[in-house]
Amino acid sequence: MRCRMRPASKPNERGRMYHEQRKEQDMGLSRKLGRKTDQRKALLRNQVTALIRHGRIVTTEARAKEVKKIAEGLIALAVREKDNYETVKVIAKVPRKDKDGKRVKQIVDKDTKKVLSETHRGKDGKILRIANGVTVTVFDEVEKEIKKDLPSRLHARTQINKVLYPVVDVPKEAAGRKRNTKKVDLVAKLFDEYGPKYVGRNGGYTRIIKLGPRRGDAAMEVVLEFV
Repeated sequence: MRCRMRPASKPNERGRMYHEQRKEQDMGLSRKLGRKTDQRKALLRNQVTALIRHGRIVTTEARAKEVKKIAEGLIALAVREKDNYETVKVIAKVPRKDKDGKRVKQIVDKDTKKVLSETHRGKDGKILRIANGVTVTVFDEVEKEIKKDLPSRLHARTQINKVLYPVVDVPKEAAGRKRNTKKVDLVAKLFDEYGPKYVGRNGGYTRIIKLGPRRGDAAMEVVLEFV
């Protein structure tokens, strides 16, 4: 009896078959949400960022289930790496401010750096003009304690920043809006707030509460929030 041997598949063919199987698995595990890949990723990143910042969002049930998977992965990462840092002391330069909260500026010589005037404005409030003088901000050196990430926590910070969008907090009042605008550190919020909060909890950091069909397209509207 003659036995025919099946020819071995080529390496590139085996790789193609493997990637096709993985693609079919991934298509079954994730929702398309009616959008292309880049639009879907941007949508999910935006909603995960809003959830981490505000603690709750209102969205559709399909989107909430996808956001829930991403957000809980970030929380689990923050719980694991919340204490992986060391405290170090550094000398930092901090701008000196006056009683009104404005930075103190001086006029110094461009070449010798000698102080020509303790203020850059005259008694009438106008900016002083001195020959060969430049206006510089006055800085004070202060000692600060900062948290220095260990390698695993630094890697976790990088992975979290790949998901979250940068957030800027802009005050509603028009007066001083530019001066009071500041960046919101969501990674620090994960490590310092959510990490200690869920340290004794093994998963299940969020919950979905159904609100009912949405007016217009009858999509199920839900609230996704942290427990």
